[in-house]
Amino acid sequence: MIGRTRGATEAENVVDALIQGPHGPIPVRRYAPPTGTALTRTALTRTAPIVWVHGGAFVKGGLDLPETHEVARALAGAGFTVITVDYRLASIPGLNRFGRASVPTRRIRYPVPVDDVVAVVQAVQAEFGDGVILGGASAGACLSAGAALRLADGAAPLRGVFFTYGLFHASLPERSREVRSRLRGRRRLTHTPLLLNLVNRNYAGSRAALAEAHAFPGGHQLAGFPPALLLDADSDSMRASGEKFARELDAARVPVEYHVLPGTAHAFLNRPLDPGFAEGIRLIVAWARRL
Repeated sequence: MIGRTRGATEAENVVDALIQGPHGPIPVRRYAPPTGTALTRTALTRTAPIVWVHGGAFVKGGLDLPETHEVARALAGAGFTVITVDYRLASIPGLNRFGRASVPTRRIRYPVPVDDVVAVVQAVQAEFGDGVILGGASAGACLSAGAALRLADGAAPLRGVFFTYGLFHASLPERSREVRSRLRGRRRLTHTPLLLNLVNRNYAGSRAALAEAHAFPGGHQLAGFPPALLLDADSDSMRASGEKFARELDAARVPVEYHVLPGTAHAFLNRPLDPGFAEGIRLIVAWARRL
């Protein structure tokens, strides 16, 4: 990992770096626990590093997104070393990442983003050597779950995984009457099964890829999956997928902890002032420390 310090005056000691992956360099950002953390030195040495993967419908987001930066700061403040991942984003047909008409270039589709996540996890595993915790939000939860399933066959298993408001199935499972009754705001229109399934198809790139376990682990064999924490928003269509995936993990005898945060909507970790942000971080930290 080749890095440079972003700001020596920042208490969290943030460093940008590049990790080499199968598709080229992957930008990452490392957050070290601040000096004077409440955890003891012994506790810090026993704390596994966290690799954290942002959401954004597979097509947007980055290292400066609040869901990336603020979550990493909060977890570092709790005593964890955190590495965030600027994975390659899926292409939007006819547009580049800035929303302008694009010239013909290589299209980014599955498995490229998963490959990036796996490469970063393996680099962190090689550095720390004592287990890694992998987490992701929304589309990043899907990427992280796919990476976890691929890494389950490796020599260095993950210590645990945590997912927030993730979409794990190629086709959104049927939403319960309770879930439908709680939907509010613009996402009631933008997070319909039809539109979410189109997002998945764009990321996968083909019907064959939609059916691959490492693209969408939901509905596939989950043997060897690491212990998992799932957090869902109360008002969120994607909760249908999170609930079902939690049941699938439990059926596969994977230790799983599942919470629905009352009064929250999708992407609550992208809103640091939302009460769901603090509660989500609290649950993640408590679970990770128990690992």
